[in-house]
Formats: sequence, C-alpha cells, structure tokens
Amino acid sequence: MRIERRPLAKVKGQGWNGTECAAVLDGVAKPAWLQALSWSDAARGAMWRADETELLPGEPVGPDSVLSLPDEWWEALNVSLDALAAQHTTRVATPDTVTITQAGVTEVIKETFPDVTDTTIREWSPAHADLNWANVTAPQFCLFDWEDWGMAPRGLDAAWLWGNSLVFPDLAERVRRERRRDLESRDGQLMSLFFCTKILGRHTDPGDPRLGFARIEAERIVAELQAG
Repeated sequence: MRIERRPLAKVKGQGWNGTECAAVLDGVAKPAWLQALSWSDAARGAMWRADETELLPGEPVGPDSVLSLPDEWWEALNVSLDALAAQHTTRVATPDTVTITQAGVTEVIKETFPDVTDTTIREWSPAHADLNWANVTAPQFCLFDWEDWGMAPRGLDAAWLWGNSLVFPDLAERVRRERRRDLESRDGQLMSLFFCTKILGRHTDPGDPRLGFARIEAERIVAELQAG
C-alpha cells in the first residue's frame, strides 16, 4: 500500500494518478496495480491517495547491496528502461513534483553552467522520472513509485540513476556503461548536467559527498558539449 498526500496545487493538470496510469505499460518490471482510493482534506488544502499494488519481489536496493548487483539485474534494468522509452503517453514527467519543460531545463542549466549555450532538447520519451536506488528492488529487479512518470528528455532516467551513484565512482561508471546510448547522446548529456545542478547549483550543500565527483563530471560534460 502506497499512501501519498499532496497540496491541492500539485493535483492540477494531469492529476497525480501516476501509479494507476503506469498499469498500462508493457514490458516494464513493476508491481501490478490493483486499486486506489482518494479523498479530500479541505481543512489542510490537500488531497490524499492510497494505491494498492502487488507486493514488491524484493527489498529496495540499499548501501549493502548496491555494489554487488549481478549482471542479470542490470539486464533486467535495461530491458525495462528500453521498453518504457518505447511507450506512448500524454503524461508529462514531474521530477520532484515539478513538470519538466524545455524552459525549465534551460533556466537551471544556464544558471549553473553558463558556458552551455544550446540547451535545446531534441528527443522526448516516457521516463520514470524518479529513478534512484530506493525505488528499485533486488535481487529481482522491479521499479516502483510511478507517481511522476511521463514524457521527458531522453536520458533523464539514466542521468538520475547515474547522479545518485556518484558517491560510488565505480557504480556510476557501471551505470554509464549500461546506459551509454542514452548518457552519451546530446540530450543525455544535458540531463546529466540537469541532475548536477541539484548538487552544484544555488542550493549546494558543502557536506554533500557527491560534490567533488559531480564537479569533475560536469566539467567533462560541458567540455564535450562545447566540442560538439
């Protein structure tokens, strides 16, 4: 059972039934959606929603298991992400509950990396939009928490998983190898910088263990984009 509370302002537009809408996705390893219930909390200006799904086939990937995932796990990840990108939807991804747009991508990238002059996204495809290690299971791969999925720039999911791995350089490199086609595309490079703005942007946390790795990787990506 997944229970979520959102301010009313975050329920407008396409709504917030992402877990239910994800039930139509084919070829993606995820828990089957069963039913849902939602209700209004007028006194607090919020909506509540409870989604019932099948049990997860394993535990969320944690620090003790993230460095020892077998090849079969990575193969299942790739199959699911490739299948997801081939789907069709009218939904728009909302990473961190904010609708992703060309204007938004341009604003945050140019604010943090002013040397990147062209931030035009060329390819959009469906993405989970919150692909981090807490939202996947092991030893059997399964991807859950679908509230934010929708159309997004190519490489968003790969960039999110890569960025959330930077504290373990070998793991980040494994993600790069597995999702090379996405991350080495121009859109994928922009999405990697988009993630890095969360670490290196205006709200930088000096204690963030990813800080040094993110700075090195961002410099590399900016240089590659400038070289064309």
